[in-house]
This record gives sequence, C-alpha cells and structure tokens, in this order.
Amino acid sequence: MFETISGLVLALGAGALSFLSPCVLPIFPGFMSYVSGVSLYALDEKRHRKVMMTHAFFFILGVSLVFMSLGMGATFLGNVIKGLFVGNTGLLIQRITGIFIVIMGLSLGGWIVVPWLLMEKRVQYKKEGISYLGTFLVGLGFAAGWTPCIGPIFGSILLLASTNPSQGIFMTLFYVIGFALPFLFLTLFIGKVKVITKYSGVLVKVGAVILIVMGIVLFMGWMPIISNFILDLIEGTWLSRLG
Repeated sequence: MFETISGLVLALGAGALSFLSPCVLPIFPGFMSYVSGVSLYALDEKRHRKVMMTHAFFFILGVSLVFMSLGMGATFLGNVIKGLFVGNTGLLIQRITGIFIVIMGLSLGGWIVVPWLLMEKRVQYKKEGISYLGTFLVGLGFAAGWTPCIGPIFGSILLLASTNPSQGIFMTLFYVIGFALPFLFLTLFIGKVKVITKYSGVLVKVGAVILIVMGIVLFMGWMPIISNFILDLIEGTWLSRLG
C-alpha cells in the first residue's frame, strides 16, 4: 500500500517539477501569449483570464493525450516483460531501472552530461491564427518533444511504470495532474510567474536529488523494507493511542 502511495506522490511531484523546470516555466508567459493571442503586457488583465484558461485547458488536453499514450505503452511493455521472464529477473530489471533513474537525476541536476537526454526532438506545429484546435495541436507537439528538462523526469516515471505495470497508468495520470495543476494555477495568476521563476533552479535541484534517492532505493531493493518500517510505525502510533 505504501509503495503504491509513494509512487503516485512521486509521479505527482514529478509532473509539477516538469512544469516548474527552467526550460519550461520562464517561457510560460510568452507561450500563453502565443496560443491565446493576448499581448504579453495584457496577460494579467482580468478580462483575458477566461480566454487564457480555456486555451490552457485545450493545451493540457493535448499534452495529456501524448503522456497517457506513452504511459500505456510503458505499462504494456512492463506486462510483456513480466510475462516473459520469471524468477529473479524482475529484481534485475528493477536494479537496471534504478541505475537509469540515478543517471537521469544526475543529468537533471546538471552534475553529469548525458547527450541523448539533452537532445530535443520536437514535433513543431506552426500555429495559424488563434483557435482552440490549434492550441490542442500545440499541446500535442509540446508533449511529443523530448526537452532537456522534461525528458529525464518523465522518463523516470515511465521506467517506474514499466517496473510496476499494475500501477503504471495511475502513475502517468498523476504525472499529468502534477503538470496540469501548476500550469492552470499560474495561468489564472500569471503575474506571479516572475517570482516563482527565481527559484525554479533550486526546485529542479531538489527534484534531481529525489530522483537519485529513488533510484538508489530501487537498485538496493529497499522499498519493501521502508514500507514495512513506516507501516509498523503507523500501527505502533495508533496502538499507543488506543492503549
């Protein structure tokens, strides 16, 4: 139970971290101006909020479609691998996944350089005019791009989804929710973006450390031990209160 909850919480945080990363958050105001047709100088005006929120919704819809499709693919792959191999192979795959997640965390934090994680493979969509369909297509193109910041973070979630196929779809869904919530919130209060941008680098470093720790935990097989410890701690607390 704890493993499931911790995985979902990690996915939720990873989604938020993807949006708050230095390669997404700083361009957010200009991006919203592009998809909504509202001038940068007028983004914070109340009369434009309904239009921007609607465009934000269609953008998130496009992003979600791509992310969920990738999550379903990772879940399917995990089920196939689980069906083909038995014995200790599952532990081996878990350890390989742990190594990759540590590498992704180190890359995200800027402590090592992994060229294939830094490559951008964006599907470009040139927006003609202002329309909600166009914003939806921009969302598809954005999510299909493997940007230097989102790549390591979402890649880690996909790896975790493949090692735990029964929870893979839910982990991807929580990742999407984690990405969507700050996106919609800051669309509503877009004037606050400059303040948050100041600390985005720190947030990414913290997220990178969390990924590294998660990778080490997976590699060492400590998750069941941590789960049992926390469950025993909770049960002990409740028993002491009942006593």
